[in-house]
Amino acid sequence: MTARPFTAACVQLTSGSDMAANIAAASDLIRDAASGGADFIATPENTNLLLLDNDERFRKVHPQAEDPGLAAFRTLAGELHKWLLIGSLVIRVGEGKVANRSFLIAPDGTIAAHYDKIHMFDVDLPGGESYRESTVYEPGTAVAIAGLPWGHIGLSICYDLRFPYLYRELAQRGAEFLTCPSAFTRQTGEAHWHVLLRARAIETGSFMIAPAQTGDHDCGRQTFGHSLIVGPWGEVLADGGTAMGVVTAEIDPAQVKDARARIPAISSDRRVR
Repeated sequence: MTARPFTAACVQLTSGSDMAANIAAASDLIRDAASGGADFIATPENTNLLLLDNDERFRKVHPQAEDPGLAAFRTLAGELHKWLLIGSLVIRVGEGKVANRSFLIAPDGTIAAHYDKIHMFDVDLPGGESYRESTVYEPGTAVAIAGLPWGHIGLSICYDLRFPYLYRELAQRGAEFLTCPSAFTRQTGEAHWHVLLRARAIETGSFMIAPAQTGDHDCGRQTFGHSLIVGPWGEVLADGGTAMGVVTAEIDPAQVKDARARIPAISSDRRVR
């Protein structure tokens, strides 16, 4: 039996250096999404904290068991009886090291899955922007797939989007819905965000759900916004533009089966080494 359609929502934020304010802003928009009928609600990368200064970041973060954002969002999921994907929280994992960790939270408030960002954003961009995530972030080593009432979901975060083999692996392991919560820079987002998300959807015949950070952050960083929900044939179903808020789209799991039957790239894949 084919799973019934459901409504997915992307929450678009402008997170900053005040963790409590970030948690409150995300919670308010999650409530808005739930009241609008969303069954599955996703927030962006760095939901709890977006900073450039590594020392300040490490002073403000907590181990997973003590993180106030995770506790608040688990309580909220239970209260609303909704599936939440908290796109990522910055979690302390050791001396001088943090994880960029995504959490899938079930409607009873339990953690159904988590994923640590695998690919580190170590780049120098034109205009002087420079990022070295590997100096403070501990990269993940494993893919993450979980079951939802409507099918299976595969998790990723931001820079992972540029590595198509990750999404092919998730799809070949059974994921019909793929998430990519992000804080894309304005410069790279303008050039690549839409085309990369559409490409990953088309290549795998999957829905892509990609909530994003947007705007001018108090640390000086600028992010692109445009939270997207993309269908398995590559069509953009929702685009969040550049303002904070919520966008939704209906997800029909039957469209995944149809897209993969029309173009069986997942089943006919031949690895060349």
